[in-house]
Amino acid sequence: MKILFLTDNFPPEVNAPATRTYEHCIEWVSKGVDVTVITCNPNFPHGKLYKGYQNRLYSEENIDGIRVIRVWSYMTANNGFFKRIIDYISYAVMGFLVGLFQKFDLVVATSPQFFTTWAGWGLSKVKNKPWIFELRDIWPESLRSVGAMKNSKILNFLEKIELGLYRSSNQVIAVTDAFKTNLMNRNIDESKISVITNGSNNELFKRKAKNKELLEKLNLQGKFIVGYIGTHGMAHSLEFIVRSIKKVNDEEIHFLFIGDGAVKEKVVTLSNDLELKNITFLDSISKEMVPLYLSICDVSLAPLKMNDNFKTVIPSKIFEAAAMGKPIFLGVQGQAQEILEKYNAGLCFIPEDESDFLQKLNEIKDKKKYRLYQEGCVRLAAAYDRKKLAKEMLVIMEKIALTPSSVFVETKSRIIHKSR
Repeated sequence: MKILFLTDNFPPEVNAPATRTYEHCIEWVSKGVDVTVITCNPNFPHGKLYKGYQNRLYSEENIDGIRVIRVWSYMTANNGFFKRIIDYISYAVMGFLVGLFQKFDLVVATSPQFFTTWAGWGLSKVKNKPWIFELRDIWPESLRSVGAMKNSKILNFLEKIELGLYRSSNQVIAVTDAFKTNLMNRNIDESKISVITNGSNNELFKRKAKNKELLEKLNLQGKFIVGYIGTHGMAHSLEFIVRSIKKVNDEEIHFLFIGDGAVKEKVVTLSNDLELKNITFLDSISKEMVPLYLSICDVSLAPLKMNDNFKTVIPSKIFEAAAMGKPIFLGVQGQAQEILEKYNAGLCFIPEDESDFLQKLNEIKDKKKYRLYQEGCVRLAAAYDRKKLAKEMLVIMEKIALTPSSVFVETKSRIIHKSR
């Protein structure tokens, strides 16, 4: 089977979409699948090319058996709404054009960069091949959640396109059960929605002792370290966290923020204005380095803003932390909280509730409870092993690719079936 995968993020970028796609592709290649990925030249989150790359119209490389095609795109930092839209559209157009010259049995296009799925839809129609919409975020609904766009007419128009793409796809693979429920509530046929959650690479992320050299380098010996490793984005409520840290009186507790993103500068400035001494900021690190830095953390912080839309989100960082036996300090309600409580792998605080944040921070530090949370992490990691999840997704893709399919054209009164 030949799979064409469209994603604008891919290693050496280290965000969640890049990691999920790479780890899935590695597993599929090991099963004899021919995988081609069309992606951008790496530039996330600063909009600056990574060392060793050029923003060429077209280039190829092989990454662990995956054929990776990199195309030109307009590059901008991960902030500023309209510039990012141009970024996304430029990749989608180039991905579509290059995809026209590829041979494949199935195309997969991943969100939340909405326009990527437009390219997947277009290639499906032109090449007469099935396509899968991998749903990693409910977009454009998430734009409303973070206030990135307030024009309701445009948002409503984009939502109509969104629903049309779901219906047009041969299968929607959502990363949470809540996303599936969301689509079903908007009249998307349940039979065409599958759920493949995020997970962790349990070979890369595994329990290990704290790295003493790193602790000494950062001058964090003897500290109870609350680590946040990931994108510093608009949705993550990091400014709330920094303001709350001002009221943490336990001198043993120290916060470690690693990564970059749209609000990084604001968060660092706020910390400096508050004259915080119990927080350290570091730049983004490679995926291979994440286990080293996670090793020195005692708990993993995973917050989001207080918004009903985020109740459908499961932060991918909770699975990696669990695999390393690091209890999760979760600021997300909904499905993520249900998973955490099911396995007793940490504590959930009410998003953007300072009093609850401070109370739960003290609770998770309790030695007796902490050991129980570590045991829960082991159970959670075993249930969400990335290899197992990749195999489940491959079964779905093989079924779609091998089943004689139809193109569904929806009209106001009926659905006309045209055989391929």
